[in-house]
Amino acid sequence: MQVRSLAYRTDLLLRRLAGSVITDHPSHKVVRTPANPNFWWGNFVLVSPHALPDAPDLFSAEFPEASHLAIGVDGTEGETGPRAGWERQGITVEIDTVLTAASLLPPARPARAELRALTGSDWEQAARLRHACDESEASPENSAFVAAKLAEERRLCEAGDATWFGAFVDGEMRAGLGVLLDGQGLARYQHVETHPAFRQRGLASSLVHFAGTEAMSRGARTLVIVADPEAGAIRVYRSLGFAATERQVRLQRAPGDAG
Repeated sequence: MQVRSLAYRTDLLLRRLAGSVITDHPSHKVVRTPANPNFWWGNFVLVSPHALPDAPDLFSAEFPEASHLAIGVDGTEGETGPRAGWERQGITVEIDTVLTAASLLPPARPARAELRALTGSDWEQAARLRHACDESEASPENSAFVAAKLAEERRLCEAGDATWFGAFVDGEMRAGLGVLLDGQGLARYQHVETHPAFRQRGLASSLVHFAGTEAMSRGARTLVIVADPEAGAIRVYRSLGFAATERQVRLQRAPGDAG
């Protein structure tokens, strides 16, 4: 299957570098992350739009032990299929905006913070920031997922496949994000987050600009970031020069939500 979606192409690159097993089929791809079975979007199927009607059965066949359902749709225009039908099955349809930029505008309000790539001793602070930003219900499964995801991100950075950046206020990491370069001119942002008590201070916009400038100095020609169209963060990205180019569709069902 030849992937058209810019968002999924960079998602698959990340998963491959992180050690996921990706199996290619004519109408779909299967992504498995044995190291983190609680990571829904590390264990999913990616289908072409014409294969959508059979996608839930396909997921069940590929992941018979999974309690969740996660289906990516390889399109650029937000193709979802019959949304009412998905809702009757307890499946949520999420459509995110894929934004790109070939250059960046400076942030309107530069943050009063130290902006830099993380070093080994910073990862404990990155973990504290992630937990402070996590709005999920506390559970052993969620704790295991967060720990495994942070460990994966650190391994990617230590292998030279990604760089994680932080905004430090009085020595404490208050915002963070990752950037992955594909070696062919694309740079994909990962997990932009700001501590709840330090929002509206320009930390995210300054860090996105700082990391993007660094990526372009290393050969990136197109910066890619994916955002919820209803969230405030998308306004930050647009203010820096990002423009919407595609839409990314995800179908998912949490454990226990079967229709």
